[in-house]
Amino acid sequence: MQIIQNICCPNCGSGAERHYIFASEITRTQCPTCDYLMISCTRTGRVIEAYAPGIHAKK
Repeated sequence: MQIIQNICCPNCGSGAERHYIFASEITRTQCPTCDYLMISCTRTGRVIEAYAPGIHAKK
């Protein structure tokens, strides 16, 4: 089962989608405008994969 929620992109503010995928216990947030992607574990909240153009990672 999967639920898709329309949200504002946390990176650019445009329309994005958040997918709750219950079978694999992950949440995927994606924005087609700026190519933002965040995949996290629904159960623990840990980030599995992330890509946010324009946001620089701290070392």
